[in-house]
Amino acid sequence: MLSKSYLTIILFASIFFSSCSSIYMPGVPNTPMLTTKGEFAGGAHVSLRGNVNVNSAYAVSDHLAAMVNFGFLDIQKKRKDIDHRYFEIGGGYFKTFGPDDNRILEFYAGMGTANSFRVFRDFDDGVLVNSDIYDAKYTKTFVQANYSSKKTSKVRLLGIDFGLNYGTAWRLSFVSTNDFKLNGVPTPNEDNIFIEPVFFTRMVLSEQFQLQYTSGSNIGLRNRKYLNAGHSVFSVGAVINLGRKPKK
Repeated sequence: MLSKSYLTIILFASIFFSSCSSIYMPGVPNTPMLTTKGEFAGGAHVSLRGNVNVNSAYAVSDHLAAMVNFGFLDIQKKRKDIDHRYFEIGGGYFKTFGPDDNRILEFYAGMGTANSFRVFRDFDDGVLVNSDIYDAKYTKTFVQANYSSKKTSKVRLLGIDFGLNYGTAWRLSFVSTNDFKLNGVPTPNEDNIFIEPVFFTRMVLSEQFQLQYTSGSNIGLRNRKYLNAGHSVFSVGAVINLGRKPKK
């Protein structure tokens, strides 16, 4: 089981390095692993490119939860500038099951908005010969299913045993640009539907605090020039779960 999980992680991580300049950039899906009413889950994740994602969720009842997610990427380099920001809200249902209630199913739906500003430059012998400016706003709605397990495996580091939890999230995102300009000229808006499978591993440092590695991809179901599946999810971060009630 462990070897298969890492094989899957490596496979999806390799997709990350082939990403291109799509307007759309998926965030790290919220996988709060909620179990009881009153529990709060929060996470902060960052990719190798500096893409920062912050997720939060709160269990308003024994099975219903609300979530808020946001993120940003700010890059300024010689050949490209990227300023990307997004915000999402949603809600859904969670349920524990299994002999020890250590498996969790979560279903969420929500909506969001994003701003994407990108500048790409071409040089010839150090002289700027061309630049393209992409300025886009888009909205999205999504549905998402999470499966995770607290049936802990073990890994030994520096003579200390740490628990490992695993999970996956499958998101379907419906995305449409609503104010897209290319080099300052209004450009026809595009839409697309993305399938976004994500796999994650958590190293348990305590009941409340864990480190998380996330790897995944996105698949565009429509052929679009600018709003395409050009970016994958590959990040490391930390998550907290507070207010979890002990099992009776």
